[in-house]
Amino acid sequence: AIFSLILATIGLGNIQEADNELYQAAETYQRVLQWVGDRPQQIIGEAHLGLARILYEWNDLDAAQQHGEQSLQLAQQYESVIDRFLICEVFLARLKLAQGDVERAASILAQADQSARQQNFVHRIPEIAAVQILTLIRQGNLSAAAHLVHAHKLPISQARVHLAQEKPAKALAVLDLWSQHIESMGWKDERLKVLLLQAIGYQALGEKDKALQLLGSALALAEPGGFIRIFVDEGAPMARLLSNMKGDDSRMQEYIHKLLAASKKQEDTLASSPINQPLVEPLSQREIEVLQLIAQGLSNDEIGKQLFLALDTVKGHNRRIYDKLQVQRRTEAVARARELGLL
Repeated sequence: AIFSLILATIGLGNIQEADNELYQAAETYQRVLQWVGDRPQQIIGEAHLGLARILYEWNDLDAAQQHGEQSLQLAQQYESVIDRFLICEVFLARLKLAQGDVERAASILAQADQSARQQNFVHRIPEIAAVQILTLIRQGNLSAAAHLVHAHKLPISQARVHLAQEKPAKALAVLDLWSQHIESMGWKDERLKVLLLQAIGYQALGEKDKALQLLGSALALAEPGGFIRIFVDEGAPMARLLSNMKGDDSRMQEYIHKLLAASKKQEDTLASSPINQPLVEPLSQREIEVLQLIAQGLSNDEIGKQLFLALDTVKGHNRRIYDKLQVQRRTEAVARARELGLL
């Protein structure tokens, strides 16, 4: 009887999560762990993983990792017959990305993909691919990301690749179609993801008012559940949007402030994480900043204004970047940097 009760309660937690009711879901999963106490059973791995996902969303990455690893340990006891260990590995790879350890994330995912194929858990491969695509985008390997998108029907991932390729109109076309489907299915968690990517897409098209309107809808959906990472993981484009957003009451203003603080902290984490540069002479942090602005299409003059540098200093940085990357011009520098995973 207790087994059936635990199963039903975990099922309730899953439903609450899908409805963006994170506080209620966390209480539900905690209840399961209290029932079981010190007698670890494989079934409670689901409760640990549910809590890991929620703690990740609340930006408590250390606690999320503890629960994720506990879930993986329990799942590994039965990995030859059930596929739960793969879901745990995909979660931990996502966590590594958030911590700035892109190489480790890629390694976990490669292993998970191999295990799924060897043990014939092929229905898990699209979930693995979705996080592989995020990893490839982070590495600047957009051609490999696009190839994976074509191999799997993953609308959210497809939109992300289009946005990374600076094709916002294509991204929005994919999102509009997917949005119609999720509205008919009543998937609240997917709706939130779509709203955020649509906001970024319209911002990239220069339709700021539309972008802010969509962001307002997303904030209204996300604030009651205390969502943080879903915004933070979208990086600089989302931070820019949030900084232009004005909350219509003090509670929403406080929430926006919290999201911006988390975004700034994440930016610092990623900036301080070692970039594995396959170069004889690695680029300095300042040269990487200049290179990122070159990739965004800024002129030397605009880069100077943004980084408070004299024009000659910017040109000097450009020369050193070209020398280190062994290229002659801007377009080659950007292409080479993407190839090496520096952008």
